[in-house]
Amino acid sequence: MRPPEAADLDPFLEIHSDPDVLAHLTLQGVPGRAGAWRMLALLVGHWHLRGYGHWTVIERHTGLVVGRVGLWYPEGWPGLELGWVIRRSHWNRGYATEASREALAHAFDVVGADHVISLIQPNNVRSIRVAEKIGLRLERLHPEEGRESLVYGIGRDVTSTSR
Repeated sequence: MRPPEAADLDPFLEIHSDPDVLAHLTLQGVPGRAGAWRMLALLVGHWHLRGYGHWTVIERHTGLVVGRVGLWYPEGWPGLELGWVIRRSHWNRGYATEASREALAHAFDVVGADHVISLIQPNNVRSIRVAEKIGLRLERLHPEEGRESLVYGIGRDVTSTSR
């Protein structure tokens, strides 16, 4: 994993153009290359402003960008969020789980967070499974952009006993 960079534009465009991936995103964004550029700039800007953000996830043996995983906390957001977006062809291979465990540890050990959430669409069974595998539990519903998301969360006290 590494912070996003300009070379991620085409892989992110491919990943975020897949209707199966888009169906589960909380924030849809603008479609196409211009939209992918805006999203990439948003991710890089988040790193600049907060000192943390989403990492680009790269498959070790091929060098392929398989997605992004990391922390997200823009102004007005309901909490420090751990999120993941993985290339459709790489679902069910453990990338989201492995990278999310690292990002969660980073949130508590480096960022100093006391609580981390993940906003998940109710029909996104795969993401619910990832959240539960890394210790997050359903806390509440949250209205976001005309639909409700499930809020999964975990506190620092829970992770310190499980590590």
